[in-house]
Amino acid sequence: VQLQASGGGVVQAGDSLRLSCTASGLGFSPYAMGWFRQAPGKEREFVAAFNWKGENPNYADSLKGRFTISRDGTKNMIYLQMNSLKPEDTALYYCAATLLANIRSRVHAWGQGTQVTVSS
Repeated sequence: VQLQASGGGVVQAGDSLRLSCTASGLGFSPYAMGWFRQAPGKEREFVAAFNWKGENPNYADSLKGRFTISRDGTKNMIYLQMNSLKPEDTALYYCAATLLANIRSRVHAWGQGTQVTVSS
């Protein structure tokens, strides 16, 4: 397994969750890593990303201020802290890595996804 995401669960609106992603055996050194999500019946969408050094974090406009991406370079892990969760945040969350500067252009490796369900 190259990208292993975890930390999803069932929470109530207003709660917080922290997702984790372990990167190992990718076979390449990613330029950037980040998170995407896919809600039922919708296309996969960008959530957040930064370069492998943890610099230049960027977020989907609708999520700024509630979600924070971070990393632990010593453990090859990235995290997504999600606060003030809303039912519309319910989705399968994917960890992703790319060789490009802009992960939204192309993803070279996907994790298996971790389910986040927010009840009202």
